[in-house]
Order: sequence, then C-alpha cells, then structure tokens
Amino acid sequence: MTAINDEHDGRSMAERLAARDEEIERLEAELSAWREQAAGLPTRDDGEFTSVSGRAVEPLYTALDVSDKLQENLGLPGQYPFTRGVHPTGYRGKLWTMRQFAGFGTAEDTNERFKFLLSRGQTGLSVAFDFPTLMGYDSDSPRSEGEVGKCGVAISSLADMETLFDGIPLDKVSTSMTINGPAAMLFCFYVAAAEKQGVDIAKLQGTIQNDILKEYVAQHAWVYPVEPAMKIIVDMFEWASEHTPKWNTISISGYHIREAGATATQELAFTLANGFSYVQHGIDRGLDVDQFAPRLSFFWDVHNDFFEEIAKMRAARRIWARHMRERFGAKDPRSWKMRFHSQTAGVSLTAQQPHNNIVRVAYQAMAAALGGTQSLHTNAFDETLALPTEESVRIALRTQQVLAYETGITNTIDPLAGSYYVEALTDEMEREAEAIFAEIDAQGGVTAAIEKGWLQRQIAQSATQFQRDVEDGRRLIVGVNAFTEHDEPDVEILTIGEDADRVQRERLAEVRARRDQSQVETCLAALESAAVAEQNIMPAMLDCARAYCTLYEIRHRLEEVYGAYREPVFF
Repeated sequence: MTAINDEHDGRSMAERLAARDEEIERLEAELSAWREQAAGLPTRDDGEFTSVSGRAVEPLYTALDVSDKLQENLGLPGQYPFTRGVHPTGYRGKLWTMRQFAGFGTAEDTNERFKFLLSRGQTGLSVAFDFPTLMGYDSDSPRSEGEVGKCGVAISSLADMETLFDGIPLDKVSTSMTINGPAAMLFCFYVAAAEKQGVDIAKLQGTIQNDILKEYVAQHAWVYPVEPAMKIIVDMFEWASEHTPKWNTISISGYHIREAGATATQELAFTLANGFSYVQHGIDRGLDVDQFAPRLSFFWDVHNDFFEEIAKMRAARRIWARHMRERFGAKDPRSWKMRFHSQTAGVSLTAQQPHNNIVRVAYQAMAAALGGTQSLHTNAFDETLALPTEESVRIALRTQQVLAYETGITNTIDPLAGSYYVEALTDEMEREAEAIFAEIDAQGGVTAAIEKGWLQRQIAQSATQFQRDVEDGRRLIVGVNAFTEHDEPDVEILTIGEDADRVQRERLAEVRARRDQSQVETCLAALESAAVAEQNIMPAMLDCARAYCTLYEIRHRLEEVYGAYREPVFF
C-alpha cells in the first residue's frame, strides 16, 4: 500500500480514496515503464546486490513499498512506539555517551588507561575483563595461567576493583562492565568499591551486561546451569530496583550473537526473544514488570551494511515497545522504551590492510548514531591484531567526536525517517523477527531452543554461508579478497607481558593475609545458606565482597549449591 496522505480539501471520503487509487495506478504504470527501460541496460557484475546478511535489495523503493500506516508506525520522537527514538529531543538534548572498551594487565594499568581516556573527552567508562575473570577464576588459579591480564583487566577481589577506580569518582562517571557468568560478583565488587569511596550507591550509573542466555548460544562464558543463572539475574533485578535505581542490571546483548555469525535479523530476533524471557522470569518471581523493566537495556552490533543496521535498531525499538505494552502489560512508558549501547563490529575488522578498519568503523558509527543509539564504542583499527594502542584508541574516540560535532547529523532527529528504503526495510525486519519468535515458541521457548541446540545451529549455518560467500568471491572484502597487496607495512601493536600474573599473585596473597578469615567464612556460609533457601542472594554476596572474599571463592561456594553448566554436544 501507499503512504500518500489524503488531502482534506472538502472532498468526500469516496472521492479521496478514488484519487489515491488513481495516483497508485499512475505510479505503478510509471514503475512498469521504468523497469522495462532499465531491464535493457547493463549492470555491474562485480558483486551481488544483497545486504551483508544476504538479503536481496531491490533496485528502487517507492511509496508502494511503505505501509499505509507509516505515521502510526513512526510516531514522534520520545513517543510510542519509539521508532524515531526514545528521547523527544534526540541528540539536540544530549549526545550519545562516548565509550571506549578498555582493560588490560593489572588494575593499575587499566586505571591509567581510564584516566587517559577521560582526559581526552570520553564521557563513560567500559571495562573489559580478562578471560579468567570472565569465567569466575582468581588470577592465581592454575586455570588462569598464561591468561592473566591478556585480553582485559584482571579483577579477583574488591581490592582490585578499588584500584581500578582509584581517583575516579563513581558518582560522577557512568560505567559499563562486560561480564556475564560471574556478573553479580563483579557488580558487588563495584558497589562495595563505591561504598569505600563514600559514594551513595543510589547515585551509581552504568550497566552490567549480565546476559547469560546469549552466553549459552554465542560466547560460552557461563558458570551455572540455566535456571540458577536466571534466578541470580532476577535477584539482581529485585535488589537493584531498590538500592541502585539508576543502574542498568542487564544489557541484553545482540553483539555477541552477531559476532558469532548471525544475520542482522537473527541478531534482532534472538536478542529480543532473550529479553522477553528475562521479563517473563521477573514476572514469574512476582515482581511488577514496571518495577524492573525500566532498567533493562540492550547492546547491538553495528556491521557494515549501513541501512540494514539503521533499520534493525528502529525495528527493535518498535517491537520491544509493542510487546512490553501489549504482551507483558507494562503501564509505565519507561518500560516500553528500549535504551541501548552499540559497538562497531569486531568481526568486520580485518588483519589485512588494518588501516581500512578506520573507514569501516566510521561508517558503522554513523549508522549507530542515525539508528538512535544512547551509547557507542568505536573499535580501534588494530584490535584484530592485539589490544589497542593509545594511538589507535585516540583515533577511535576522535571518530565519534568528528561524527558528533562536524557532520551535522545531530541537528535533526531521525533524519532518515520517511525514506522509502529505510521504512520498507524496517517493516521487513520487524515481520521477519516476529516469524522467528514463532519458530522459537515452536521449539518450546528460548531455554528449550538452547538445550536442543536449535539457536546455535541457526547461527552456525549463517556464519558458514557468509564465509562461503567470501571465499567464493560473492562477498567482496576490501584488502582480503579484493584490492589486495603483497607487501603490507607492519603495524605497531600493544604487547602485554607476564608482569600482570606476578603482580596479581602477590596482591591476592596480601589480600588473603590481611583480611579477617573468620568473617570470610561467615559470609561465604551465609551466601550458601541463602542459595539453599532460594532467597535473594544479593545481600549475602555483597557482604562477601565487603569481606574481601575472592571471585572464585564466591563462585565456588554457589557452585556447590547450583552445580556447573555442561554444554550438550550437538551434531
């Protein structure tokens, strides 16, 4: 149908409908003649006209491709269904938060990097943890050997968290922490560190990822089985809604689903389905949906296909608003609003001709801004080779600043609204997502789909298809399978030594020597008792953090109650 507006000029409804039908017939006739003329003209043969996700793209979009409910589907900025953004003033009121994902070595090393970033205009901190921390192991565990501080910062106790934010007032900065399996433990370390600073924890602002469902599907940094892990997440919803009301207790992440190989629509649908599952678990606990839903947030990957990424974000807001209001009965408009962070696509970075990544990141960042993100991380061009250097991080941050202050895209709200292509693509992705929701329901829901391996297989198939397209030359990647060079200049990379391992071992020994061991045992026993009794474990876990119990000590005590997750083998 058409989005052509009726003219209220005194004509009857029948006359206006007849005029509209006549205009549609005229447009259809013009299109038919245009297609006939274009059919005889040559077209390029150096690539397929499809999106990064493999979606066929029409050569032309017109009013015929847009729903006749265009204005209803769009709404206005800050108003249901939030297609045009969650804030009435867009970026005229406040720019997106500029974050750079940072973390390496010891807490001292990363504290220095944080201060470097803040001094150069970054407006929020985003913490990358090393692999042992992501898995809930202390730095001196045999399982941590060779990995301490290598892919992020090592945090094993409150002492590390205090050092990480030394000299950084936690009531003044917004902090994002990318961690999932042991997320509640790191959150407790953060809250306890704020208390040590004398900060009112009700003022803490930030986000902890805490999205365990996508871990079972995509990233595999889990600790406990699905149901106990979901129980801990709802515990956080409940506790934080009372004690840290400005803190986002979960960042429902499509990023890692997309990085694992999902298409844009799969990222959209699988992530929203996970979000619906978290909401249902909260409601099943007996929580009022409006008690916790306003603090749910999302995290999107921004890949190379400019328009597909913008449409994905617009469709996501609309779908979330509708389901929250109509399916879950949320009455608070804050519960309908999807707020999200975005990160440029790590999987799109290439080791070949890495400086090309600067260009990729710039376009991806623009797509995120035009899609209405509230927060953005721009990848450094050398992250496919190693942790970024200060120089590459500076370029990544300056990319956002140029975008915000020099391009003019922040002057008006949702400037691509009404584009035939963008609106048609937004509608198409919404329909496709709803179809995938039905498929997930047919599997028995998200948890059942994970246990059956259905979700994992969908992503694996998409990843395989994309790789085949690249290898067969159907998908061109500049510097990889097109426009290649034999002699590429070396790129200076950041090298992390073994000092972090030694420093962390020494620090942990000091922490264990100076803490009150009887208090440690008392707090861990109380945590175990709360878990056995199926009480909210957050108060007991926070007491463990305050007593300088280590990350693994807390993880292990809960593991004795909940058990450990073992991934089924799928073929």
